[in-house]
Amino acid sequence: MLIAFSVAPSGGHPGGGGSSDGSVHDAVAAAVRIVRESGLPNRTGSMFTEIEGEWSEVMEVVRLAVEAVGAYGPRVSLVLKADIRPGYTGEITGKLERLEAALGE
Repeated sequence: MLIAFSVAPSGGHPGGGGSSDGSVHDAVAAAVRIVRESGLPNRTGSMFTEIEGEWSEVMEVVRLAVEAVGAYGPRVSLVLKADIRPGYTGEITGKLERLEAALGE
């Protein structure tokens, strides 16, 4: 399974902390740290983080990332998109390789 997800706090920090410009980079960093420490294939872009693995592995990482972000605010927003394709691995790079090959034709 390959997922792309975005998680961020909403509602402000309970202690009144947080960035005056509305940035959530500290909370996002806490989530990305969880993803990277998972050992699963992953990639982070400016808006989403992608992870590849078995259903239970990937969803556990998402759960832990949501919990980490929860420390930064009273609410958490999660957006998740999944590509569930049993029997396939390496799709985090394979999909892009096939795209680039098609563009080069």
